[in-house]
Amino acid sequence: MTFNNLLALLGGLALFLYGMHMMSAGLEQAAGDRMKAILEKLTSNPFLGVIVGAVITAIIQSSSATTVMVVGFVNSQLMTLNQAVWIIMGANIGTTITGQLIALDASKIAPLVAIFGVVMVTFMKNKKVNAFGEILAGLGILFIGMDMMKNAMVPLQQSEAFIHAMTTISNPVLAILLGAGFTALIQSSSASVGILQALAISGLIPLSSAIYIIFGQNIGTCITAVLASLGANRNAKRTTIIHLSFNIIGTIVFLIFVHLVPFVSWMETITSNPAAQIANTHTAFNIVTTLLLLPFGNKLAKLAQLILPIKPEEIEDAGYNIPLTFIDEDNIGSVPIAISSLRKEALAMLKLTETNLQESMQALYGEPFKLDKINKREKRIDFINYEITNYMSKVSSLKMNESDSTTCNALYKCFADIERIGDHAINIIQYAIDGSEYKLSSSEWIKDEIKQLEELLEKSFALLFTYRLDSQNDCYEKIERIEDRIDELTANYRQKQIERLYEEKINAKDCVIYSEIMTDIERVSDHIMNIIQECKRCNFTLSDELFESGIAALNPAS
Repeated sequence: MTFNNLLALLGGLALFLYGMHMMSAGLEQAAGDRMKAILEKLTSNPFLGVIVGAVITAIIQSSSATTVMVVGFVNSQLMTLNQAVWIIMGANIGTTITGQLIALDASKIAPLVAIFGVVMVTFMKNKKVNAFGEILAGLGILFIGMDMMKNAMVPLQQSEAFIHAMTTISNPVLAILLGAGFTALIQSSSASVGILQALAISGLIPLSSAIYIIFGQNIGTCITAVLASLGANRNAKRTTIIHLSFNIIGTIVFLIFVHLVPFVSWMETITSNPAAQIANTHTAFNIVTTLLLLPFGNKLAKLAQLILPIKPEEIEDAGYNIPLTFIDEDNIGSVPIAISSLRKEALAMLKLTETNLQESMQALYGEPFKLDKINKREKRIDFINYEITNYMSKVSSLKMNESDSTTCNALYKCFADIERIGDHAINIIQYAIDGSEYKLSSSEWIKDEIKQLEELLEKSFALLFTYRLDSQNDCYEKIERIEDRIDELTANYRQKQIERLYEEKINAKDCVIYSEIMTDIERVSDHIMNIIQECKRCNFTLSDELFESGIAALNPAS
């Protein structure tokens, strides 16, 4: 490789990553909930998801490109990690169907796609059109970058050292590493397999040696998705781990398999054509691996989460639909474990609502706020509430005594009250958003009043966390006194606002809006009271160790 080849490789990598970023941003802006609903329908069934992945990959003839798109979908929160598993499995099958469907050479039309997208972004004023233009421009730039990297690697495809290594290596592990490394360099398993077929046709490499290189080629093709995930969120990175683990597990299984049975001989008896033998082996590897791992797709997703654990900031940065922090629907365990998990998840959800409420109230008197983060927390709150309903339907099938049943029902009602607190926080933030018809203009008159109510609510939340949603009477009595005080103050503040209206210090609209704010704050206090009342019915005590492990990730920054 010359210095120019190296520059071309780096330039291609830069374009590839930037194109990935553009496409992901455009998808998030343009698709929204509608595209998410379509993808959910297509990937809700594992078999349908595999078919979708296989068909897409067969058309574009690149499992790398399909996986890159999946990484973009996951990064844009249009697809969950579990849904991505099935598409990736299908992509590994689709990449083997060369000649079955018409392959599209994306690199040839990439400049046209890119310029068309740029025109849509630059000259169109419609935001929807701009978003679709950004997707097209990103996709075109992405493929231009891929093509640049492939072209930069052309000298290696003609390298005698590489060809010599591929034709003389006998150690299976080294052969796998060679296949993986070479495929990673040229960024295409299809091209790598094609070179291997050419060597086989020339009689330079037998199938008994080529089979291990084929295994490595399947691993090496994952490098494209790895590169695509470098600038993506952690959930998107987990998608590449799934892709890697799929091929690594398949390689381990086949390594054992070919040493136990005459697999090579079987492939050779099907056809005498060396190129067809390699193609059949490649196809068999991916189909068999998919069939073996299909029942364990969700386990692959959990493995990816184990390798890259969920962090608190993911609630903010990676999306709202990551798995619940303390609840595992696939492993409910015993009733006490389920109750403990519900308690900790309730505390996590409560912390999110407290943070949203605090930031929303501070925004009323001019403190800076980030609306996108507040909205993400609200989506997360709604997601937890939805998932808890599914979880409770499974917990209800467990055998439990009357006390445990009462506890579970009480906790379930707590989740509903916590979710409603989140809704009131969203109501309140509307009164601080510029351009909103509900924008409150006379915040200077209410700053001290809102602050006093905010401090009282903070005390109520602090009591819930201090007592860990426990049933101690002194906690109930303290929250009850705070609730009474909030009712008293909101009534007084409504009266003061009416007096300001009479004195013409504010307008009628502000008076109405302020009354609505007081109503939201009252309702929040009522829901906190409902929560502590339900907790009185519960029969549990969360240990210090469990409590600390749960609260450690729940600071307001997340």
